[in-house]
Amino acid sequence: MYKSLRAMVGGLMRVCTRVQIQGQNHIPPSGAFLLVTNHLSRFDVPLIFIGVRRTMVVFIARKYHEVWLLRVLAEAAGCIWVRQNEPDLGAVKQALAHLRGGGALGISPEGTRSQSTHALIEARDGVSFLAARTGVPILPVAVWGTETIPQLLPRLRRARVFLRIGKPFSLPVRPHARGEELDRYTEDIMCSIAALLPPAYRGVYADHPRLAEWEARLAA
Repeated sequence: MYKSLRAMVGGLMRVCTRVQIQGQNHIPPSGAFLLVTNHLSRFDVPLIFIGVRRTMVVFIARKYHEVWLLRVLAEAAGCIWVRQNEPDLGAVKQALAHLRGGGALGISPEGTRSQSTHALIEARDGVSFLAARTGVPILPVAVWGTETIPQLLPRLRRARVFLRIGKPFSLPVRPHARGEELDRYTEDIMCSIAALLPPAYRGVYADHPRLAEWEARLAA
């Protein structure tokens, strides 16, 4: 079912868009990892789904559970439903169990789409909470171009969309990390994504002092 769904989504994406994918060799071939990505549009998840060839579950806002087709597709692909703008302990427990069981999990640290600027907005600490408690490899992924699909598709024009996958890295396991320590983890995670993006998409992390370090790692 998962492979069939990926093939179907891949076919549709390639009919509607011109897809460019870089860095698939960085995807861990086995074991747990935490995929972190920016979020521009509803087309980000299908693009990641076809570009990251590992069985993976993703966080999806519970509001989409009421949309029958989205619910069926999300649950077929693998998802954890999460309440937005409020703590969701149940979703966190599911995510921790999935990672500790060797699974791959995808999450957008921003928690929502950056619809007004299409650039990075300030992230929340949920992703660093998961990273600090599990120590699993973090796989940074950048997407761009997906925000143009809704404007181009009605005009029968194919949008150019990009998926760039960085090198996985790990942060020290700190089960009791709180406050500023989690903030530092979050900043590192977001800078790892920003370094993969064109400058126009880096948003609030464009001038972060640690961005240069992540760009150097990318070039190494």
